[in-house]
Amino acid sequence: MSKGTISILQLYPREMNIYGDWGNVLVLKQRLAWHGYDAVVSEHNAGDSFPDDADLIIGGGGQDSGQLVIQQDLQAIGPRLRGLAEDGQPMLAICGLYQLFGRFFRTVDGTVIPGIGVLDLETHGGKERLIGNVVATSEEFGEIHGYENHSGQTFLGAGVTPLATVTKGEGNNARDNHEGARRHNVVASYLHGSLLPKNPAIADFLIRTAVERKYGTFEPGEVDDTLADLARRHAGSRPR
Repeated sequence: MSKGTISILQLYPREMNIYGDWGNVLVLKQRLAWHGYDAVVSEHNAGDSFPDDADLIIGGGGQDSGQLVIQQDLQAIGPRLRGLAEDGQPMLAICGLYQLFGRFFRTVDGTVIPGIGVLDLETHGGKERLIGNVVATSEEFGEIHGYENHSGQTFLGAGVTPLATVTKGEGNNARDNHEGARRHNVVASYLHGSLLPKNPAIADFLIRTAVERKYGTFEPGEVDDTLADLARRHAGSRPR
């Protein structure tokens, strides 16, 4: 018997779904089932009405051209997303949407793409791409594994904390060894691969937060993470 239903909303899957970011949705859906909960997945694309029943919001990365396509619609729903974030809504924003959840993204040619201010950060396009395997450490989530491929360099403001500290790779930028950002229950990261299959602790944090916010308590199920652990060990052994 199901313990309840969690609604997952994927933002702009046509434009912001690069390097396998759709896999994050599949992981959340499967792990919810393993924990005994049903998952309903819906999409928000440019021009759609924003739903009232999303329990967990997720968005992926995309090229600069994709960011321009969604810009007007994202600005329109920005106040709603800011309000939900302040209210504790769990969200996962990867790469391109991570950048646009900040104050702005200034491309390498000087074009400014305004963000929606969910997170206190800014991104500046660079001439060189930061590419390769990443290993980072987090007090809450342990060792985090992923793959980065971005030219934007993101710098965090006082209102957010890093998701993790990089031990292999670059992360947010080539200066401070920070990867990703956290504020309330919003998790943001540059890591593709996709992120959640190799990092089930982050997936379960999003699930637990969504369930507790909706139902008050979370009853975890028995989950065998043998394959995820093997993937993590293999990823950690890969060269940069």
